[in-house]
Amino acid sequence: MQVTGDWAGRALAEVLDQVAATAAEVGEGRFPLYADPDSGQWTTTGRGSWAGGFWAGLLWLRARHTGAAGDRAAASACTARLAGWVDADTSTRGLILWYGTALAVEDAGAQALRARAAGACLAAVDGELGLLPWGSAFGGPRLLARVDGLPGTIPLLASVGPAAAASHLQRHLTLCLPGSGTQVCRARDLVPAWSYEAEKGWLACADPAPGWSRGPAWLLLALADALHRPAVAACLPGQQPQALAERLAAAWTGPGTPLVPSADAARPDGPADTSAAAVTAVALLKLSLLPGPRAAAYARRAAEILEHLVEHHLSRGRLLNGCYDADKGLAVRHELVWGDFFLALGLAGLAGSADLRTV
Repeated sequence: MQVTGDWAGRALAEVLDQVAATAAEVGEGRFPLYADPDSGQWTTTGRGSWAGGFWAGLLWLRARHTGAAGDRAAASACTARLAGWVDADTSTRGLILWYGTALAVEDAGAQALRARAAGACLAAVDGELGLLPWGSAFGGPRLLARVDGLPGTIPLLASVGPAAAASHLQRHLTLCLPGSGTQVCRARDLVPAWSYEAEKGWLACADPAPGWSRGPAWLLLALADALHRPAVAACLPGQQPQALAERLAAAWTGPGTPLVPSADAARPDGPADTSAAAVTAVALLKLSLLPGPRAAAYARRAAEILEHLVEHHLSRGRLLNGCYDADKGLAVRHELVWGDFFLALGLAGLAGSADLRTV
């Protein structure tokens, strides 16, 4: 796509037109997960897995864009289908039930679902460990701390228990971020997953490994959301969240920094991950809405990332070259539903059709 003039608005319209085409392809009973870059055929799930909220979020973005009653009804129905995740044992309820409802500001059913999800997450917080555990819903050990259990969970918990939201974030920050200095924190430095054993305490996990592209992106997004919620930030030590956000953001704003990261920092010649770039662009836009000397720089960098994604990786409304799992060789240059969502959300923020302080 050639970028000129009102590129953000036109690109957003293109992505949301493709959302309608995807909806027609997958049908009302399925959730798209990732699509083949050549054929465009989607791999789908019945319940949405951990990414179902992003499909509902895309449908809400389309409904807001068109204003059509049919599009609102489709988004509302999709969100209602996420209700089975409210009591699931997983911290990815943040990804599912925050992003699936946050844009549905005038939908009573979605608001009720969000409130139920927030209460369920608060009830599941392990006070001894100081976090909402990763959980057992997807198999494996449940007492994990993973950075992808942060985004969405922070605003959900903040609505009913700011101290719990702060504790959940603080535990992950303590485990995942090296040291407490001001040096740039790159993907290879961050340890994205830890397991807890009663006799040994917290132990670093091998999967996902340091270098995972979405680790820093998810963590930066969670920090930005915390900073937009004063009651949460007030429960964190001093200026720590702002300082840590600046450390993570510095890895994206320095000279010569690539606009799209490698899916695995240890394999710079391997697949890239446009979805991590889209997530980071939204996080930077959120940070740019906070007072501070770097706000303008964050806004510029976010726009540069989004413009690059549109010009070099967007094809007929499809954000390609996302990487689901580089280690397993799974969907390594594909269209990913969360990549589409965060690209659309970032474009909506630039175009003035979404308030990123509240999404």
